[in-house]
Amino acid sequence: MSLLTAPYRWLTTPSWSEKAEAKRHRRDEALKAGLALVPKDVTLEEDLPYLRAGAREITDRIANGHWTVLRVLEAYIRSSARSHEQTNCLTEVLYTQALDDARALDKHFKETGKLKGVLHGVPLSLKDQLQVKGFETTMGFTGRIGKFADEDAALVKIIRAAGGVPFVKTNLPQAGLSFECSNPLFGCTTNPRSDKHTAGGSSGGEAAVLAMDGSAAGIGSDVGGSLRIPASYSGVYALKPGFGRWPAKGSVGLVPGYEGIRSVFGPMGRCVDDLELVARSILGNPLHASLSESTLIPLEWREPVLPKRVKFGYYKTDGFATASPASQRAVQETVDALRKQGHEVVAIDLPDVSRAMEIFVALSSSEGYRTLFAHLENDPLEPSLFLLSVTPKIPPLVRNVIGWMIRTFTKHQTFARLFAAARPKSVSEYWQATKARTDFAEEFREATFKKYELDALIGPVSALPAVYHGATKNLSVLAAATILYNVVDSTVGALPVTVVDPIKDALTPDFLAACNGSLGAAEALMYKGPAAVYDADRMAGLPIGVQLVGRGPFEEERVLALMKVVDAALGPRDFAPGAWTGRSIQKEA
Repeated sequence: MSLLTAPYRWLTTPSWSEKAEAKRHRRDEALKAGLALVPKDVTLEEDLPYLRAGAREITDRIANGHWTVLRVLEAYIRSSARSHEQTNCLTEVLYTQALDDARALDKHFKETGKLKGVLHGVPLSLKDQLQVKGFETTMGFTGRIGKFADEDAALVKIIRAAGGVPFVKTNLPQAGLSFECSNPLFGCTTNPRSDKHTAGGSSGGEAAVLAMDGSAAGIGSDVGGSLRIPASYSGVYALKPGFGRWPAKGSVGLVPGYEGIRSVFGPMGRCVDDLELVARSILGNPLHASLSESTLIPLEWREPVLPKRVKFGYYKTDGFATASPASQRAVQETVDALRKQGHEVVAIDLPDVSRAMEIFVALSSSEGYRTLFAHLENDPLEPSLFLLSVTPKIPPLVRNVIGWMIRTFTKHQTFARLFAAARPKSVSEYWQATKARTDFAEEFREATFKKYELDALIGPVSALPAVYHGATKNLSVLAAATILYNVVDSTVGALPVTVVDPIKDALTPDFLAACNGSLGAAEALMYKGPAAVYDADRMAGLPIGVQLVGRGPFEEERVLALMKVVDAALGPRDFAPGAWTGRSIQKEA
């Protein structure tokens, strides 16, 4: 705070904390103002039919004249406000604009008898990264406060053209490179099922609001697991497309021009059908080509054809970080369910996953993260980014000595390679890392899909379920499980399977003896000692999901169809539209 008295405060520049406090106040006031525009005397039971409906059911009921867009939106406004109150998941509140959009859509339907598009009346949440005309896209940085968008991002334009109703924007981590959803501007987003655990990142706000029925569907992004990790941690569904079909024009990129590992946008939702509907609305929209960047591939929606008996490969741990009992059980239950349905499921050996992590680190650190961290300005650094910020700055001589010591006096050769890769590089070194990425992608597909003749691959989303707040500071390497498929540019789905069981998923002497990942010290933090991050008792009830990996990019339709096969095999579970609200009503009864 300034030492000057109040009348002279205008002479000083507000601190980052003052700017953050003022921004959060404006968000909270927008939330209150929007809530004041919807009826207050509506019970949760009265809203339940709308919150229990998937996106497709919403459009069907509106088309049949049973529901109005306005009534649906009112239910989700109230639910999103409850979600935010519990998890701190919202950044921008678009309620007033969305209510106007809802009335316009109802008027359109009344006058024409037709829906505007396949998303007609569906309330959608957007990761803060997507620009919405008239609103800020702060990305968690106080330095971006006051920068209002002149127009909608291409994805937002397409969503509106399909009749979708964007009504909130959601939180993300500082710099977007962490699976701890926290930043100095908006604070920490908590897991819907435990305020002591993270919702994941970087699309953590999206996962939280969807898991609590605060939105009917949403859009997130993924450069290293940012769609899949929060989906698994919070118990929702997500699709990570390959690069080239989903427009990014009009979104905020923190390192413009970086194409070493390319970020992609994708849908998040409460069931596979919702992901498919959003994907159809984007890829099947006539505006897709005209509104998007010129480098986008004009590949429209194609109906997938699957064999009656699908061949899946699977692995329960990737050899990089030993997957926890809970994460391995999620894979095994998926395998067992598919076999019961008559599908072929075979265990496979993965290529060296540490190579993918090394390539990711080498590419992303090529200029020492200077451009990325320049956005912080005066904001304090989040603890989860400490290693990311410090390692590239180590002087070459000191780096060489530390690397030699790690290689010589420890067994942690993988860590030594990652440490060596995390440094600024010359242009030729960057080219070498880019070639290594391309070569590894080809080798990976040859060693998995071609060798075993697979239709899809199943594995853990993360070695651990949702970790407690702050644990990512020393365990950022856990993202390797998802980073693998950003490096090879695969289309990947994430779907929830079960929840942590304190008995089934407890650590055993046999498990600890078998820990043979390549991380050494990191695995000790994960599983050993009284302060071990993995604790099945404390994690009881947290969701666990799996990744379903397609053969390559441009396979959104096929991966979604395969996700339906897996979802049907697993059967009814506590992950569906309205599941959260239904549990809430039961608790209140």
